[in-house]
Amino acid sequence: MKETNKMIRINDVEEAKKLVSAAMKCPFDIDIIAKGKFSIDAKSILGVLSLGVEEPLELKYDGFDENFEAVVLSLQS
Repeated sequence: MKETNKMIRINDVEEAKKLVSAAMKCPFDIDIIAKGKFSIDAKSILGVLSLGVEEPLELKYDGFDENFEAVVLSLQS
């Protein structure tokens, strides 16, 4: 499957929890790239919270899950 890249913005802790919860249900890897150089596992709540809020973030993944896509859509800036 083709790798997908999408830009998102996490504005608060609740959005971070929503993203991690949806990511954990996916059978494929999901990475978050911050500032073009830091890669964080999107299934790690501590990793996602360490990124801070309101920073533009890039998601990279190579699978499809309808629920995950809905969460990503709500976080796109």
